[in-house]
Amino acid sequence: MTLREKLKLAQKAARISQEGLARELGVSFATLNSWINGRSVPRPRARERIDQLYLRITGQNVIPEEALEAKKLILEKKSGQNRHVLQLIVKNKDIYDQFMLTLTYHTNRIEGSTLTEPETAAILFEDTALPNKSMIEQLEVKNHQAAMNFTYRRLVERERLDESFILRLHGILMNGIKDDAGAYRNHNVRIAGANVPTANYMKVPHLMREIIKDTIRKPQDIIERATRVHSRFEQIHPFSDGNGRVGRLLLNAMLLEQHYPPAIIKQELRRFYILYLGKSQLEDDFSLLEDFICDAIMEGFKILDRAGS
Repeated sequence: MTLREKLKLAQKAARISQEGLARELGVSFATLNSWINGRSVPRPRARERIDQLYLRITGQNVIPEEALEAKKLILEKKSGQNRHVLQLIVKNKDIYDQFMLTLTYHTNRIEGSTLTEPETAAILFEDTALPNKSMIEQLEVKNHQAAMNFTYRRLVERERLDESFILRLHGILMNGIKDDAGAYRNHNVRIAGANVPTANYMKVPHLMREIIKDTIRKPQDIIERATRVHSRFEQIHPFSDGNGRVGRLLLNAMLLEQHYPPAIIKQELRRFYILYLGKSQLEDDFSLLEDFICDAIMEGFKILDRAGS
């Protein structure tokens, strides 16, 4: 594969402009354009950055099994040292608020919100109304706050992550936004920008019951189970809207139930998240998505570690 082909494929897979690709590589647009058109050749360190970016974006690298298992062992050890993660979060306001802000900001930005993190914080903690921002975006913040509060209460009370939990999550998240809040979709849908087929709407209730069986089954590999359930949930796409937000809340509920902190899926990594989700759904290859979720869980541990220092 030529350098030009590699750069073009990376740009296409990431769905970004040449300017965006240049920013990812830390070079000017003129330099990148020169490489693509064969007027100059990148130096060895720049070529290494291109190779690394290409592998990350296209997902054509394979996470060595031993490397993924090593990450899981590190997280399992940290989990063992924090057997009361849920209680630690619930009983410590600073930690609780930090997870509330971080998760709400990133999950909404992944879905297209234009709110900044400070704006999100003002809405969450000061009940500020922002006149220059849409009411829907601000309602999404408050709804996600309510959905997280509901999730934590449900986990503290040790109630099952069953179908009623998922439907209630959607009802809270879409309250005042969608007329069908709290109900499965009654029509077929497509995932925008993806070639992943979603379930026929008539099969959604049955498929969701199958997922529920996995959420309540005690897993041998917690991260693998949570990752696979998340991937299947997003492919089923049970609701007319809000699937990403509900799916990430369900993912984090499963992790908290097993003494892991919430996975912080950052909005700036959205394209990798979507890419690895698609790879798991289309190719039945979960290695990249599992590795990505491991890194996101480690971000959750960083919040806990900062609080304990």
